[in-house]
Order: sequence, then C-alpha cells, then structure tokens
Amino acid sequence: MHYRHPSAAPLSFATSHAAIRVSTTSTISETGLTSSPVETSHARELIRLALPMVVVQVGWMLMGVVDTIMVGHLSATALAAVALGNLYWFTMTILGFGVLMAMDPIVAQAVGAGDEGAITRGIQRGLVLSVVVSVLATVLLAFANPLLAVARQPADIVPIASTYVIISIWGVLPFFVFAALRQSLQAMGEVRHIVLTMVLANIANALLNWILVFGKLGVPALGVAGSAWATAISRWLMALMLAAFSWRVLRPYLASIHPDVFDARALWRVTKLGIPVGIQFQLEFSAFAAIALLMGRFGTSEMAGHQIALNLASLTFMVPLGVAGAAAVLVGQAVGRGDEAGALASARTSLITGVGFMAVSAVAMLLLPELIAQLYTSDSLAAALAAMLIPIAGVFQIFDGIQAVSGGILRGLGDTRTPMLVNVVGFWLIGMPISLYLGFRTSAGPAGLWWGLVAGLAVVAIILLVRVGISLRRALVRVVIDTHVGG
Repeated sequence: MHYRHPSAAPLSFATSHAAIRVSTTSTISETGLTSSPVETSHARELIRLALPMVVVQVGWMLMGVVDTIMVGHLSATALAAVALGNLYWFTMTILGFGVLMAMDPIVAQAVGAGDEGAITRGIQRGLVLSVVVSVLATVLLAFANPLLAVARQPADIVPIASTYVIISIWGVLPFFVFAALRQSLQAMGEVRHIVLTMVLANIANALLNWILVFGKLGVPALGVAGSAWATAISRWLMALMLAAFSWRVLRPYLASIHPDVFDARALWRVTKLGIPVGIQFQLEFSAFAAIALLMGRFGTSEMAGHQIALNLASLTFMVPLGVAGAAAVLVGQAVGRGDEAGALASARTSLITGVGFMAVSAVAMLLLPELIAQLYTSDSLAAALAAMLIPIAGVFQIFDGIQAVSGGILRGLGDTRTPMLVNVVGFWLIGMPISLYLGFRTSAGPAGLWWGLVAGLAVVAIILLVRVGISLRRALVRVVIDTHVGG
C-alpha cells in the first residue's frame, strides 16, 4: 500500500477554546528549519524510533504480499479476486484508521507534558473509537457484493472477492484495536513490542495461508476463503499479542476505566482531529488508484510496468513513512514539554534523515532503471516500460520524502487539517489534470500520467514544508481534548 497527505492559528481548529498555550515568551530562530545544526541526541532518538516503525510498515506490506503469492498459485481469477477484495477493504477502512492516528499528537503531547491523566484518557478513548469505527467499517464491508457489481467489476470475480471481504470482517475489530494500541505505544516511545508482534504475525499469516489455502495438515483446502480466514485470524493474533507483550506499559492506563473516557464532546474532538488524516490518506490513495485505472487503458504491458515502478516506489516510501511516525512522536512530546528548540531540532533531523534516504534511492532509480526492472520481470516489454517509469519515480522521491515527513511533523504539532487540504490541491486540482493532459493529449502516454504525479507531489511537498517552517516559528500550542484540567 502506498500512502500518498487555513487557519489563523495552526492548532486552533483541533482544540477550539480548550487549547492551552504552552509557551509565549520563547521564540524559534527567524531562520526556521536551518537555524542550527542537527544535534546528535535528536538523531539517535529519531533513529531509535524510526527504524522499528519502518520494520512495522514493511511488515504490513509483507502480509499482503504473502496473501497475493499464496492465492496466485491457485489461478489468475483467485489472484484478481483477492486484489480486488483487499482494495475494497482498504477503501472502506482507511477513514477509521485515520481517526485513530489522532493518538499521535494527543498521547505524545501528554507524555511530553507528564500528564498521566491525559495519557490515560487518550489511550482509552482510542480503544473506544476503535470499536465505533469497527462497527461503521463492518457495515460498509458487508455491502461488498452489490457495490462491486455497481462498480462494473468482472462478473466472475465479484462473488469471490465479496466472499473474501465478508470473511475478512471478522478481523475488523482487532485491526482497529491493534492500530489504537500501536499509535498509543509509539507516542510513548515504546516500539519494541510492536516490531515483535508484527514479525510473529507475519510468520503466523504465512503459515495459516499455507494451511488453509492449500489444505495442509488435514485441513480442507479453502482457496481464497482460506486466505481471508488466515488474515482475520492473524489480525486477532496481532491485537492480542501486542496487548500481552505491552501489558506492563499499558496496565497503569487500562487497569481501570477513567470516568471521563466516554465524554461525548471529548470523543468528538478526537474524531475531528483524526478524520482529516483519514481523508488525506484516502485522497492520496485514490489518486494513485485512479492513475492505475487510467494506465489500464494503454494495455496490459503498460499496466504491468506501472505496477513494477509503483511497487518499487512504495517500498522506498516505507522509510520516510517510518521517519514521519517518529517525527510525530518527538515533535509532539516536545510540544507537551513546551520545548520549542527541541521541536525544531526533531523536525530538522527528521527532514534530513527522511529526505536524505530518498535522495539516495532517487540516484539508484535514475542510474539503474533497466537493472531494477529486470529484477521484477522477465517480460521484455513490461521491463522496458518499467525502466521508462522508474526514473520518473526517482524524480519524485525527494518530494515524496518531504511531504511524508512534513506531514508527520504537522501531525505532532496537532495540525491534521493542512495536509488534507494540500492533498486536495496538489493531487486533484493540479496533479490529476496534468496527468490526463500529458497522458492522453500528448505523445507522452504512460510517462505523462506519472509526470502528473510528480507535479502533484511537488506541490504538496513545497506547501507542507513551508507550513512546517511557519508553524515552528510560532509559539507551540498543546492539543487538549478536555475543557477541564486535571487527572
């Protein structure tokens, strides 16, 4: 999966009158993000958090890869059905996942402030909302068959894909519970058990797929349905393992229910903080999905070349995505402490690290496109088309790194609305029209569709980077969901 994200005061939309101004006297240097050298301590802390987050992101991808490989040995129809089922699943759950991303600023800032009551309320409300979004997602997933039919998907694939989705509903609740616990633990800087859980879940998913898809160890072969059951069971294992492994950390915050956890107004403020993140993910995902559908109009080989280049870009994107998660935590904790210099240092270190990695990957894509394409396929035409698109992916690597990390920094500050609005402008008002024009009105063809993506990403990256600089020059404002202060 490739995640692609105006208020007078940057945090006022999230906190309303409940915002607490942490610092009004200290100021950040007028030179902004380039005001001082990167401190070694900030770099070490960033890497300590970012590396496990990268592993977790890759783990998410690997679970989907394993499902695809397993059913791919059944038939092309089974492969297409699982791909369609996963696409539908992601489309219907991404908004709920975004809501839970509100745990980043809420919990991280509370940790920085040493506010144990706010940490407790934040984690418990995250779990409450995981149940709420599970119910909503279940309703949407239950209509897979009619909605896929209305979308004019192949008649022989829809019933199989719908079966896959319906079975996968059993894994909705643990998926969101895991997400809530994961975001909360990350915000507290506790990432080791998340990595352990993801590694074990991937092993379990691969084993369960092998048993249930092909009928091993005396179990009947269930085919595509078996892959769905394997995924659902693995999601339950993920939630239960993470809760068990991290219970020592979580116990003080979950041992008893906080009296304010079900406050409707507070839950709505958390939801309002997270919804823009979900919409941001949806906008980015749908832009790339639209390009994939448009690419299909050129032919099968063009579609294959596109998938190769996109898969490569998705893999490299996992690194700045992990750095963005770490940035959200470190910047959020600095806001909670009222440490403006620390927030600036963490933001600067995150940008240098994330964009630096993407610069290296850009060089590889620009210099070795043919070699990389041949690693993916032996089909000469698909490889040639991929080799044409990979250098374009190399061009947008830098912009992709900037927009990802900048989005994480803004999330740590509590600004989730700006990335959403910028995604609308960058991807849909600028990038998509350029893709359509270059792809179908000029001789650029498939490459033209990708140059539109470059334009969209460049706009998003530049605007978000400017927003980060402006936000860090202002006095930091902590996101406070409750209108009262206390434990």
